[in-house]
Amino acid sequence: MNVLTDNFHTYAEGFLGTVELTVYASLLALVLGFLMAAFRVAPVASLRIFGTAWVTVLRNTPLTLLFFAVLLGLPRFGLVLPFKVFAILALGCYTSAFICEALRSGINTVPTGQGEAARSLGMTFGQTLNLVILPQAFRSVIPPIGSTLIALAKNSAIAGAFSVTELLGTYKTLSELGYNIVWTFVWIAVGYLIITLAISALFHAMERTWGVAR
Repeated sequence: MNVLTDNFHTYAEGFLGTVELTVYASLLALVLGFLMAAFRVAPVASLRIFGTAWVTVLRNTPLTLLFFAVLLGLPRFGLVLPFKVFAILALGCYTSAFICEALRSGINTVPTGQGEAARSLGMTFGQTLNLVILPQAFRSVIPPIGSTLIALAKNSAIAGAFSVTELLGTYKTLSELGYNIVWTFVWIAVGYLIITLAISALFHAMERTWGVAR
């Protein structure tokens, strides 16, 4: 317990850093994922191509490489931001590709007749998607979206290698102070467990409220 009690402030700072990364990157991933899913099912060919390219590139790019591209590449084009913001961009964009595919799979479960009926009533594509298709699709994609955001929380550990304060990075400080490395990682694991269980509980509650009955 000495590892935790003697360095509670260090652990708390890293824990809150991981929570902050997870929350902001999740919000970005959900917004971009929704937008890309809409692009992928849009009647406009150029939007479908853009959405497909976004998903294909990001899903097949290692997250570490994406971190290098964002944190080291964007400043070369004059975009200079705090490293934490760059980390949120990298995590959010990467995860949005998986959110997009989860939403698209949910959209595909909605009977085609639902969209045809909406269009026959004079609804636009946006109205059909927002008012008819997505509310039904959302109920079936709650579990995969929850799993994706849990993966995002764990992927945030990569940010520590780029001078961003997060939970895993605390081991460097404690190792330099001579603390037992095993117990250092035990308490780090407990921190990640708390975060992932919180996300799991949230989506479990959402599934019980809105999920598809099986």
